[in-house]
Amino acid sequence: MDPQQGGWPGGLRWRGPPQRVARRGAGLAAVTTKMFEADEIYMRKALALAREAGEAGDVPVGAVVTSGDRVLAGGQNRRQRDGDPTAHAEVEALRQASRIVGNWRVEGVLYVTQEPCPMCSGAIVNARVSRLVYGCPNPKAGAVDTLFSIATDPRLNHRVEIVRGVLADEAASLLRDFFAALRAGDAK
Repeated sequence: MDPQQGGWPGGLRWRGPPQRVARRGAGLAAVTTKMFEADEIYMRKALALAREAGEAGDVPVGAVVTSGDRVLAGGQNRRQRDGDPTAHAEVEALRQASRIVGNWRVEGVLYVTQEPCPMCSGAIVNARVSRLVYGCPNPKAGAVDTLFSIATDPRLNHRVEIVRGVLADEAASLLRDFFAALRAGDAK
């Protein structure tokens, strides 16, 4: 499926590269550029965790939680290794971050290589994540944009700022290569 041709389920269309909302005020371009650079730096950390997950035989998804300019926690898919259906990268990172801050309200920024599923989107809302930055869409289980919009649903008590498509090609390539190897019988 080619997302740029509107090939996602539900007729969703490609929204292009990472989106930024312009607001009035001096210095916006510098702030926006700095945010974009930080998003790429932290997404690269999440991609490194995703690679580790893939090398260990789990679906290569990684996540990093930040607060200010500090990394609080990181997680990677561990479902196969732990035999735990909830051991998704986002949940692992949020659990670790909540232990570090000493509160269930993480209120940081979550970077994840693939659009979160319904379970993870619910955890993101419940942890009061302020901002979610994800790489590639998840056409089979995406619950931020693709199939559902849990993180921005106005009926819920918290909504999350969303940034889409940061290093999406690299994230999608990791997943594509992993599943190609799995189908060929080469995966661990």
